[in-house]
Amino acid sequence: MAGHSKFKNIMHRKGAQDKKRSSLFAKLAKEVMVAAKMGGPDPAANARLRAAIAAAKSNSMPKDNIERAIQKGAGGGDDTDYEEIRYEGYGPGGVAVIVDVLTDNRNRSASDVRAIFSKAGGSMGETGSVAFMFDQVGEIQYGADVADAETMFEAALEAGADDVSSSEDGHEIICAADSLHAVSGELEGKFGEATSVRLAWKPQNLVPVDADKAESVLRLMDNLDDNDDVQNVFANFDIPDEVMESLAGN
Repeated sequence: MAGHSKFKNIMHRKGAQDKKRSSLFAKLAKEVMVAAKMGGPDPAANARLRAAIAAAKSNSMPKDNIERAIQKGAGGGDDTDYEEIRYEGYGPGGVAVIVDVLTDNRNRSASDVRAIFSKAGGSMGETGSVAFMFDQVGEIQYGADVADAETMFEAALEAGADDVSSSEDGHEIICAADSLHAVSGELEGKFGEATSVRLAWKPQNLVPVDADKAESVLRLMDNLDDNDDVQNVFANFDIPDEVMESLAGN
């Protein structure tokens, strides 16, 4: 999510996601279904579907659920027309937030997201109001056990990646958005399926968040995640490790 505390931030939110696994599975299934509907049911020829399946598997979604979503999308078993929308806004402490939505009702989604921002003391802005503070990149994630940091670094750069961050929690590979398919394909040939392959919004600079605002910022992130139409949330906050540990302890 942000800076050196990225994985701790993710871990904080994952605890909440484990409690709402059925909601998470519904979102993952929706992405698989839409990917299959738009690009066909063959993952080898459909990069978006391949990434959606990888995300579903990394979250322990049952294989049967994944296959049903593919069949529903490709077989025309679902007539719902989903629309991809990006919302932007500011959270507590001036944190910039980008929200990716996949919805069958634009008005409902806009109203819900606006209400979540308002409740957190933030505000939803116009399109482009915060996107200029981010770069759209390709993001690939692997578990720490697939390779050591040096091996992953060398392989990723050879595959065309721009940056690699490794820690005990895993490897994050960043590449140009239009190179995501090629880079992920190269790495998959060496290390197997990634835990996540997606287009992401990477902040150009981070906004430090102190203990007074940290809980409010994380609550905003969680409330956005809880919304059924929200697929991804990106923000430019940086919460110190000691603050995250204190919040996790509480």
